[in-house]
Amino acid sequence: MEGVTNSPAGAADPPHPSEQVLPVPAALRRWITGIGTVAVGRPLDDAFAHVPDTATKVVLREEANGRRDTLVVGPRTRASYHTDPDERAVSCVQLRLQPGAVGPLFGVAAVDLVGRVIPLGDLPAGTARRLARELARVERDAVTARLAELLPPAGDGSRERLLRAAVEALSTRRHRTPAPVRDVARELAVSERQLRNLFADGVGVSPKHYARIDRVRHVLTHAASAPWAELAAATGYYDQSHMTADFRTLMGVPPGAFFTGRLPRATPCRAPRQG
Repeated sequence: MEGVTNSPAGAADPPHPSEQVLPVPAALRRWITGIGTVAVGRPLDDAFAHVPDTATKVVLREEANGRRDTLVVGPRTRASYHTDPDERAVSCVQLRLQPGAVGPLFGVAAVDLVGRVIPLGDLPAGTARRLARELARVERDAVTARLAELLPPAGDGSRERLLRAAVEALSTRRHRTPAPVRDVARELAVSERQLRNLFADGVGVSPKHYARIDRVRHVLTHAASAPWAELAAATGYYDQSHMTADFRTLMGVPPGAFFTGRLPRATPCRAPRQG
């Protein structure tokens, strides 16, 4: 779930991005948890919502004029709403990185990327510069094959295993609510402070904030399948009012307003330029 277009109920259908989720080859799963392609054939008629997201992503953008950017998009802690005044048609490949991948690949802590969009080649690690250089020349349908050649061999250190276990325990799943942070720390035999440090380096947000964003993303995904009160209970909220307050904080509007297209005022969105 990268972005959402929304228009008021009853309005004519606007043009939507064409999205496709691709399988992640086994050779890439150490570093990448999801691959998607997005194509916008003509300008969007309404606001485009970038929803909160705990993942760091590598985005390979190509505009209609052939210009390419290879960007790193850090975690987002709040939704933002955009329009594109330049009306550029865009296609891109989005690579969602595994928790803990940012440091080894890019030479920075994930917390340093929160809320930022940075040209991949500007990051300090040699792997980042090599990926930026090579991926800029690769056609979209050949990206995964080239990544398998460029990314380092898989490793499986104890710190990585610990982070993955904590992320799984704090994630919302169907028929399973996330565990409290203190319980996760106790189960993994670490202090809550150690767990916070692990998340700052490998995810970018605190364990509590990770769980909060993940719950709201679960609501966004499953809102059409259950009544609000039932969805709140299944997602681990105390009640529906707790869910509504959390949703409003992260999305800028309550659930009812969001899903009927009553969104905050959109702001112009321009792709960052290198140089």
